[in-house]
Amino acid sequence: MMDAQQFLAEFGHIANAPGGVQQLQNLILQLAIQGKLVDPGEVSETSKTLLAYVKKNKNKLVVDKKLPREKPFPKISDSELPIERPPHWEWTRFGEVWQLLSGRDLAINKYNDSKKGIPYITGASNIENGVINVNRWTDQPLVIAVTNDLLITCKGTIGKTVFNNLGEIHIARQIMAIRNFSNKLDTGFLKIWLDGFVGKLIEKSKSMIPGFSREDLIYAIYPIPPIEEQSRIVAKVDVLMALCDKLDAQQQSQKKLKKLLRATTLDAFITATNFADLKQSWLRLRNGLDYWGNDEQTPFELRNAIGAIACRGLLTDAGILQPETKDDLLPPLPEGWLWQTLGNLSTYITSGSRGWKQYLSTTGDIFIRSQDIKYDAVVLEAPAYVLLPEKAEGKRTLVQPGDLLLTITGGNVGKCAQVPDLPKPAYVSQHVALIRVKDPESTPFIHLWMTNIYGGRKFLGRYIYGDKPGLNLTQVASVPVPMPPKEIQAQIVGSLEQYASICNRLLQQVMEAQKTAKLLATAAVASITGIRTEEEEELKVPKTELISKLRLGENPGIKEQAPLAAILAGQNGEMASKDLWQRYGGEIDTFYAQLKLEVSKGWILEPAIAEMRQVEAI
Repeated sequence: MMDAQQFLAEFGHIANAPGGVQQLQNLILQLAIQGKLVDPGEVSETSKTLLAYVKKNKNKLVVDKKLPREKPFPKISDSELPIERPPHWEWTRFGEVWQLLSGRDLAINKYNDSKKGIPYITGASNIENGVINVNRWTDQPLVIAVTNDLLITCKGTIGKTVFNNLGEIHIARQIMAIRNFSNKLDTGFLKIWLDGFVGKLIEKSKSMIPGFSREDLIYAIYPIPPIEEQSRIVAKVDVLMALCDKLDAQQQSQKKLKKLLRATTLDAFITATNFADLKQSWLRLRNGLDYWGNDEQTPFELRNAIGAIACRGLLTDAGILQPETKDDLLPPLPEGWLWQTLGNLSTYITSGSRGWKQYLSTTGDIFIRSQDIKYDAVVLEAPAYVLLPEKAEGKRTLVQPGDLLLTITGGNVGKCAQVPDLPKPAYVSQHVALIRVKDPESTPFIHLWMTNIYGGRKFLGRYIYGDKPGLNLTQVASVPVPMPPKEIQAQIVGSLEQYASICNRLLQQVMEAQKTAKLLATAAVASITGIRTEEEEELKVPKTELISKLRLGENPGIKEQAPLAAILAGQNGEMASKDLWQRYGGEIDTFYAQLKLEVSKGWILEPAIAEMRQVEAI
C-alpha cells in the first residue's frame, strides 16, 4: 500500500503520466466523498438530524402531492457500506433524499430552432465545459427541469454534469435532472459525489450504446455528512480542482514548448547542406531526445527526418554540391544527383473517370478508392468492384504492379502507395491519381520520398487546405524529387529499413514507458482511496517477439480480411515485424492476434523458431 508520504515522493511521476491530472482529480473526488479531505470540526447539526429532516420533508411533499409516491427503498446492508467510513456520517439511498426526473424525447414537430418556447436539451452535445448550449426550443414541454437542478447525461456519452441556470428547460431521454426538494442539502457536494460516482455508472454500461438506468442512481448509497462539513468539502475541492487546472495548463504549455523545440531541432537537421552542419545538428537532436523523447510523435518524426536526409544523399560519403536547378528553395544534392519533377519521372499521371459509379458491382474488377490507400500501401479491407462495358473508357487507369497511387481528394489527401501484385485487374477512382514511373526500378525510392512528411508530402501540403482539400494532376506532377544514380537508390532504400527498425524500437519503448507511468498513477490513486480499477490489472504482453522479417505466403482471396498480408504485398512481400506492426497501427496484442490468424490461413509464412526470442521482463 502506498502511503501519503510515498505518494508525495512519486507525485511528479504520477502527475506527468498519461491522464495523470485526471487521476489526481479522481483522487480528490474519492477522498472528498470518503470524508478524508477535511477535518470534521464542530457541527451545529448532526448527520442524523439532517437526514431525518430531509426524509420528513419528503413525506410531507408526497402527502401534499408535490412529489410522486414511490415504493419503499431497500434497507442498506452492512456489505453495501464502505469499510472505512466516517463514524459521524449517515448513509441512505440516493432516491430518498434527491428527486430524480427522467427526460423524454419529443417528436420532430414538437420542437423548433426559432427560439419559440423554452430550451430543449437533448444530450451531451448540449453540455460543454460546464455550460449549456441551446440550439432547440419547444412550446410543448413534458419533463421540465428548473433553475439549480443538476443535469446529468445518462445515455451515449454518460456522466457529464452541469447545473441548470437557464430557468425552465425540457430534457430529453439522454438527460436526467436531480432536484434538491428539501433545500437542505448542499448541491455542490451532490455534484462532487456524482462526478466521483460516474466511473461506477460507466462500468455498468455494457450495451453498445452506453447508459445507466434510473434504478442505478436512486438505489445508490449516498453519504450524508453534516451540512457544515459538506460546505467545507465543497470549498476544499474547488481549491484543489483549480490547482489541477493550473497544473494541466502548465503541462499543455510545456508540451507546446517541447513540440517547438523538436520542430526547430529537426528542421536544422533536415536542412543541413554539408556533413559538418549535419553532425552539429545531429548532436543537438540527440541531446534534445532527453527533453522530448517521451512523445509518441518523436519516433515517427525522427524516422521521417532520417528518411529525408537519406533521400538527399546526406547518409552517403559524397560531398554536397549546388543543385543543377534555378530554384533556390531546393537544397543542394551530391554530385551526380539531380532534382527532377514527378511529371518528368513518369510516363503519365492520370486519375479515374467520374462516371464509373454506375458500373459498381459485387463482382468484377477491383475498384481502388482513396480509403483503400493507407499505411503507405494499398489495403483492400473492404474492396469495391466494377463491371465495365467493353468499350468503356479506362485503359489508362488500369493499374499495373509497381504503379504509384496518390489520393487527391477525400479525407486522406496526399497518401501514397505502391501497387502490389493483385489477384484481379484493378482501376482507380476519380479520387486517386495513378502515377506510372518511367523506370520501375526507381519506384521504391520515389515512393519513399512521396510518403515522407519532409519530402513529397510536405511539398503537396501547400495545396491541401480548406474544408474540402484536394489536389489537381498539375500539382502532383510538380512535386520535386531528388534522384540519385540508380546504383545508390537500392542502397538508400535498404539502409532506411534499418533506421526504421530502430525508430520502431524507440516507439515501443515510449509506449511501454507511457503504459508503466499510467499504471503507476492508477495504482497510486487506488492505493490511497482503496478503490481498484480495471486499469490496475497487469497488461498482457506477448511472451515472444519476432526479430526477423515476415514474408508473404499465399495471396488471400479478395473478400478475405487480411490487412497484414495486404501491407506486405505493397512492400515487395516482406517486412520487419516491427515495421509491419507500425504500419498496421493497432495495439501490439491486436497485431499479434491478427498475425496469428493470417499465419494460420497461410497468407503469411510461419516464422521459424530461430526468428523469435523471449521478451525480457521489464
